[in-house]
Amino acid sequence: MTEAAPSWPVHGRITGPIVMIGFGSIGRGTLPLIERHFAYDKARFTVIEPSDAHRSLAEQHGLRFEQVALTKENYRDVLTPLLTEGGGQGFCVNLSVDTSSRAIMELCRELGAFYIDTVAEPWPGFYFDKNKSQGDRTNYALRQEILDARTASPGGTTAVSCCGANPGMVSWFVKQALLNIAGDLGLQTPEPKDRAGWAALMREVGVKGVHIAERDTQRAKSAKPMGVFVNTWSVEGFVSEGNQPAELGWGTHETWMPENGREQEKGSRCAIYLLQPGADTRVRSWTPTAQSQFGFLVTHNEAVSISDYYTVLEGERAAYRPTCHYAYHPANEAVLSLHEMFGNGGKVQEQHHILDETEIVDGIDELGVLLYGHAKNAYWYGSQLSIEETRRIAPYQNATGLQVTSAVLAGMVWALENPEAGIVEADEMDFRRCLEVQTPYLGPVIGVYTDWTPLTGRPGLFPEDIDASDPWQFRNVLVHG
Repeated sequence: MTEAAPSWPVHGRITGPIVMIGFGSIGRGTLPLIERHFAYDKARFTVIEPSDAHRSLAEQHGLRFEQVALTKENYRDVLTPLLTEGGGQGFCVNLSVDTSSRAIMELCRELGAFYIDTVAEPWPGFYFDKNKSQGDRTNYALRQEILDARTASPGGTTAVSCCGANPGMVSWFVKQALLNIAGDLGLQTPEPKDRAGWAALMREVGVKGVHIAERDTQRAKSAKPMGVFVNTWSVEGFVSEGNQPAELGWGTHETWMPENGREQEKGSRCAIYLLQPGADTRVRSWTPTAQSQFGFLVTHNEAVSISDYYTVLEGERAAYRPTCHYAYHPANEAVLSLHEMFGNGGKVQEQHHILDETEIVDGIDELGVLLYGHAKNAYWYGSQLSIEETRRIAPYQNATGLQVTSAVLAGMVWALENPEAGIVEADEMDFRRCLEVQTPYLGPVIGVYTDWTPLTGRPGLFPEDIDASDPWQFRNVLVHG
């Protein structure tokens, strides 16, 4: 068995084989964290990846590398022998695109192997399928597939769904932020023990909603070339989710819905979507460094799961539910890339480039949660991880990547410590334990109050359709036109 370096804590032992699906920027960044923090049999660690661009890195670390694209037809035949080889309990770490999370998750649970991913991913074709209804192309629909799998097969071997930075880490931030606000308001409520308790606390605190508020200020040494989509993480992943409908958990305080807003028809119906792409939809938000900013309302699993988790039901009626959505200002090169893509009829650039840690001059990924509408107005809690800190503590990744890979690490530790939890979302995990594992990789983790609202400075030079009676209405958050 390979033991982690003495300067890093060994969080657990993986007794069976490890199969990492995908060896892009997140897979390569997760590898050294697995090496540091787990004892395992290196001879049974396999990387599966359709491209051999990074085969040499895998082999340099003594891993087996299988160059194959998993498909509906072959995934069982490829994965089954690898996940059962040599006995023990295997662990599948799915960090790929174009593979069905549900299918692979269900296979792992049949085999008694642990499973984790960072997104509910479909087989190829889903994101751009013009034959699907817009509602069926949402993350709400993808999440519902996972929830249906849990209903069909409750309990059993732990499979952690959607556990990266966001979705994932941000759900743990929400709980800590909520406790911080409750304490600052002088509430004597004990820490909740279950979902109903957390929802009741959020209602008591008076939170109207949550922005997953992010600003990536990492800058490249060279300017973005024309015809290249530049990003600090997976271009395929960003383009796919960016072309899904804009989507948000829909709070009970909302009095207005956009004309192109649509309700879901199945499940908890906790979210709505807009008939326009998320990466071409702007919202007003706030982070500590940038202060007020525009973000993109890109669909994410946590926008749905957080709203759902904190719903207070009276019978079948939602008596309280917070609005929740992503408000993402990516790196400037990515903003230009989106502008170029949508300016060209939404046709994605043929060349894709992910900025690695050697190409970035400076900057941070400021990623946190903005809980708003309560008596202290708004509170941002999150990570301000810099590229300099990232270079110092972990190889093969930039700041954006390390926030994701360290959450994968935390999710893997939690799974090993809770082996029979069934299919779980980040909101349902022990946030304290997960953040204990992850925080050493997050740089400064801070909480900041602000008096900013989406009405700050408005109306300006032109008349606006705003609701002055409640600054935190989505009507005021959405950038019209």
